[in-house]
Amino acid sequence: MKERLSMGPEIRDERQMRALTGVSTEKLAALEAAFAKAYAEEKERIYQKQVQEGKRQRKPGGGQKGKLRTSREKLIFVLYYLKVYPTFDVLGTQFGMARSKACENLHFLYPILGQALVSLGVFPHRKFETVEEFRAACQDIETLLIDATERPHRRPVDNQKQEELYSGKKESHHQEHRDLDNE
Repeated sequence: MKERLSMGPEIRDERQMRALTGVSTEKLAALEAAFAKAYAEEKERIYQKQVQEGKRQRKPGGGQKGKLRTSREKLIFVLYYLKVYPTFDVLGTQFGMARSKACENLHFLYPILGQALVSLGVFPHRKFETVEEFRAACQDIETLLIDATERPHRRPVDNQKQEELYSGKKESHHQEHRDLDNE
């Protein structure tokens, strides 16, 4: 399965695909279809908005072509970033673009990946308005680990806010942050 992207890393086999993107070739194919659909919808939304505002100069498809030409390359770009978490200098070098373009592309494509995952029904719920919503989302989970860390913060001047943020420790001011993890 030797796959050479127009830019970016050469993916030689299934093991390397998982190492660089975190997903198998089979899952990538399923995700690619949803990603391509979400990408097309976002581009159409942007086009319609620009037409309404009178800012559109070209028809869709006109203008300079980017380094990431196919939806597969765009998807691998985002997945590679999320798996390897390189700096934008490294990411840009790996995919043949400037640091600023790597940053710009990632910030445009990342929400599209989120939309693709939502459309596939695999994007986890991240924000809960009530405790009941949280309990409903976690009802099938047997073990729930809560990881808490304290982070330093500036001491507020207002006495009421000081009391709300008081951690019980002397000399330093910390705020507790909790991360939930399902084992």
